[in-house]
Amino acid sequence: MSSQFLEFTIEPWITTTEQVEYTTNIFKLLSREMKIESENHQATFSVIKAPDWVNVIPVTAEGEIVLVEQYRYGIEQTTLELPGGVVDPGETPEETSKRELVEETGFAGTTIEYLGKVSSNPAIFTNYTHTYLIENCTKVKEQQLDGNERINVHIVSMEEFLEYVDKGWVHHSLVVAAVARYLLKKKKLRL
Repeated sequence: MSSQFLEFTIEPWITTTEQVEYTTNIFKLLSREMKIESENHQATFSVIKAPDWVNVIPVTAEGEIVLVEQYRYGIEQTTLELPGGVVDPGETPEETSKRELVEETGFAGTTIEYLGKVSSNPAIFTNYTHTYLIENCTKVKEQQLDGNERINVHIVSMEEFLEYVDKGWVHHSLVVAAVARYLLKKKKLRL
């Protein structure tokens, strides 16, 4: 097994100009003029500038996982997911993970571990999604939901949760990526 990552050899594109085409409450749509210098090749790309996000894997002292059921407007379906949300300006991803866990579920934990980050969709998004494992979670208060949030909390065994992911019942790609980070961490502990 290699202990270092491979070296990239493709020449990176360079941004020559960038313009905001559209702004929403969540993201900005950018138009980027970019070029490959050695080829004098230019193109225009649409890019979505968005804040970083977090996903939290909240585990109780009994080894159960705290999940959230919520409606997702993009796919027009109710989903089962990990708690999480947008990193607010001036807030670290770790602070966001603790805040979102309490707001969405009413739970808090005693230990927190950073499991890493993934590019949300590097083809068009500028942001990353950070995953935190928060353990020894217990209910500490009532949910504090945003005006448009309707969230039900579910507590299931880790085995059930992994089965939900395996069967595609939990299908949010960033949640599945968080599960991969968690399983890789657990595998390292056994090696």
